[in-house]
Amino acid sequence: MKKYYPKKLSSGNNNTVIALSASECGKLFAGDTRSDIGSEAEKMKFANRVNDLVVKFRRLDYYEPAASEMLVMERLYPLDYRGYELEKRELFFDVFADELRALHDAGFVHHDIKRPPTERGEPYDNVFLTERGLRLIDIGISALRSHVGDKLFAHYVAQEHKELMEFKEYFLAR
Repeated sequence: MKKYYPKKLSSGNNNTVIALSASECGKLFAGDTRSDIGSEAEKMKFANRVNDLVVKFRRLDYYEPAASEMLVMERLYPLDYRGYELEKRELFFDVFADELRALHDAGFVHHDIKRPPTERGEPYDNVFLTERGLRLIDIGISALRSHVGDKLFAHYVAQEHKELMEFKEYFLAR
């Protein structure tokens, strides 16, 4: 069976993500969100230099059918973590926590592990379990220490650590 692309993968409050191929997807930036594309690309590339926790940046492009700027990244295939025994999930979580600490130490904070209850979606839908372990997507509101300063960055990291502990309970209890 032949696969036709693009295919819509998801829509958030500000963007739509489409599958471009079996290995790439694109986040469309239209209208008022256009100014965010460069910032998100910069933060994604920064995180990618540290480790593999954040989805991989590929390129910036233009998507003619939607007259939209597009951030192209690797396409992830989420797995259902409930199919794994507790010991395996504990290992996934420990690696995730170590990689997140490495990002913090390097000056990057995701800042959106747990979705606020006022937004659409599942509480932790920015964390995907993949064949390579837990991965982070949607870094639109992430922050770099060099951009926000030490005090605000420390506040964001403390907040993210709390979300990490809540995610641990969620991920291991199910």
